[in-house]
Order: sequence, then C-alpha cells, then structure tokens
Amino acid sequence: MARISDNSPAKPPRSLRNKASTTTEKGFGRAADILLAARRLLAAEGYAGLSMRRVASASGMSLSNLQHYYGSKEQLLEALLLTTMDEFQAKMDRIAVAMAGRPQVERFLTTVDMFLDEITEPTMHAIFFEIWALASRHPFASSLMGKMMGRERKAVYGLIQGLNPAIDDDLCMERAVLIVAQIQGLMLFRLDRHARPEQYAAVRASLHKVLLSLATVL
Repeated sequence: MARISDNSPAKPPRSLRNKASTTTEKGFGRAADILLAARRLLAAEGYAGLSMRRVASASGMSLSNLQHYYGSKEQLLEALLLTTMDEFQAKMDRIAVAMAGRPQVERFLTTVDMFLDEITEPTMHAIFFEIWALASRHPFASSLMGKMMGRERKAVYGLIQGLNPAIDDDLCMERAVLIVAQIQGLMLFRLDRHARPEQYAAVRASLHKVLLSLATVL
C-alpha cells in the first residue's frame, strides 16, 4: 500500500485531472492540501471524525470552498484512496527504474519490502484499517477497496509472471491474489519496525520465504 507523503503530490489528484481546464495550478495545490488534511483526520479519528466541516477547517478554507473540490465525504474519501494508489504505483515505478537490469526475483522482493514498510507505517496502517472496516458496511468503501485490491493483484502478477515458466497465467494470477492476501493480513499484527526492529526483520525474512514459494513453486 502506498503512503501519501506530507509533501504535495507531483501531479494533481486523479479526481481533479479530468476537471475543466479552468482549474489552476493553485487549485491543484489546494486539492492536495485538502487530501493531506483528510488523511491526518482519518488516521487520527477514523471515518466518524472525517467531517467535511472539520476537513475544511484543517485546510484553512470555508465549507463551501471545500465542496467546490469535493462535493461529499464519499468523493473526498475516493480521491484520498485514488491518490494513495497513484503514489503506490509511483513507488513501484521507481523501484523498476532503480533495479533495471537486476534479476526479476530481486525486484519482486524489493517491492515486497516496500509493501511491508507501507503497511507498518502508523498513519497509513490506521487509514487502511479504517477503510477495511468501512468496506463491510458501506457499498462505496467496498467498491473502492475492491479497486485498490485489483490494482495490487495486477501489480504483483506483473512482478511474478515468468519467474517459473511452468506456472501458467491463470495460476500466476491465483498466486498473486494469495500474495496480496498474505501481505494485507500482516496489518492485523501491528508490526512496529522502529520499536521492535528485530521482530520486524524476522517477519520480513519469513515473508520472503513464503512469498517466493508462492511465486515460484509449482
């Protein structure tokens, strides 16, 4: 899962990139500020604390101004998750560029480490834990989670396809689903790589073994 940094995104959020051309660069910057405020509120106080009025206040704008960018709480949450997925993809792209020419298995394991770092980052852990809970009660959250999981599975499929030529494409996708499930499941353990680095290193080593087996053993 990708983390939204405290810096403004390098490109406008997807929810704004298709807006009319009258949206200015300043407007894109304001949209990024809104998403950052929403991210902090969601992580600290959950979905119940993510009111449009509170996000507007935290962003230093009026409620009506906020609604110019995001007309509802659901639209705001969707933009937050889309931006998170875009950031996640950007991290994967940077890994691919940095590891060009390296063995495919190394790129796969490096990406696994990135996944693990993301789900053990406290703010992002809190956000996705909240989204998982919402997905069981709200259709819009369930749909967004489905889209996010679909993108993760597709990304993992691309990383493991061909590691073992005997594993056909259908089985490779099944393995990608299992790999994503293994990584997501670690959120339940609330690993803290800073407070308990030895535990984190041990879990990471075990995860490498399990996921390599899923990716390569017929």
